[in-house]
Amino acid sequence: MLRKIDTAERPEPDAGDEGTPVSVKIRERLLAARQRFNANDNIAEFIEPGELESLLDEVEHKMKDVLEALVIDLENDHNTENTARRVAKMYLNEVFRGRYVAPPSLTEFPNAEHLNELMIVGPITVRSACSHHFCPIIGKLWIGVMPNEKTNVIGLSKYARLAEWVMSRPQIQEEAVVQLADLIQERTQPDGLALVMEAEHFCMQWRGVKEMDSKMINSVMRGVFLKDPNLRREFLALIPRRS
Repeated sequence: MLRKIDTAERPEPDAGDEGTPVSVKIRERLLAARQRFNANDNIAEFIEPGELESLLDEVEHKMKDVLEALVIDLENDHNTENTARRVAKMYLNEVFRGRYVAPPSLTEFPNAEHLNELMIVGPITVRSACSHHFCPIIGKLWIGVMPNEKTNVIGLSKYARLAEWVMSRPQIQEEAVVQLADLIQERTQPDGLALVMEAEHFCMQWRGVKEMDSKMINSVMRGVFLKDPNLRREFLALIPRRS
C-alpha cells in the first residue's frame, strides 16, 4: 500500500521546470519519497491535479516515436493517423487506469447480524495485461469470505470494483491475486479469505507458442481457509464448474 507523505516531504517546485516532462516530475516525487513504482503499483498519490492530461500528451508523443520506429508512414496512412492518441488514452484511462487513480470508495457497514457463514462472490470478469509483453489477460475470479462479528461488510459490487482497480495494471497473474487478497483482507478483516482466478493469457495465444487452449488457474487462501481443509473443499466445491 502507498505510504502517506506530508507535503513538507515533497521537493519545492522549481520555477524553471516548465519544460520538464511531467513523467520526470512524478518520478522525482516517487524517488524522493523512496516509494516503489513498479508496473503493478498505484502511484495516484504522487500525481498532482491536471498532470494526468499532460501525461497523456507525453505518452502520445512518445507513442508516435514508436510507430515511426516501426517504419509506419504517419503522414499518409489514414488508418494510423490518430493511433498514438488512442493508444495513450487506452493505457492511461482504461487498461492501466489502476496505476493512476485512487482506490474506489467503499461504503462499509458493521456486521450487525454477526454473520459467520461462507459467502462467495463470482465469477467476476477480470481484465489485465501481462507486464512482459503488454498483451491482455482475461478471465474469471471467485472470492470466498468467512466473516466474523468484527468484519466490515461491503456491497457485492465493491468486490468487483476492487478487482478492476487492482487488475487494471501491467502485471503477472500470481502477483495480482495476492495484491487483491491483501487489499480485501485489509478493508474487511474476515476470519478467512479465498480467491481463485482462471485466465487466458494472450502473450501465450497471440505470440510465442501460440497455444489457444491453455489457461492459468491460481488461488490464494488466508486464515481459516488455509487452516481448515473442510472449509477449503467446501469453497472449491461451490465454485461453478469453470470453462
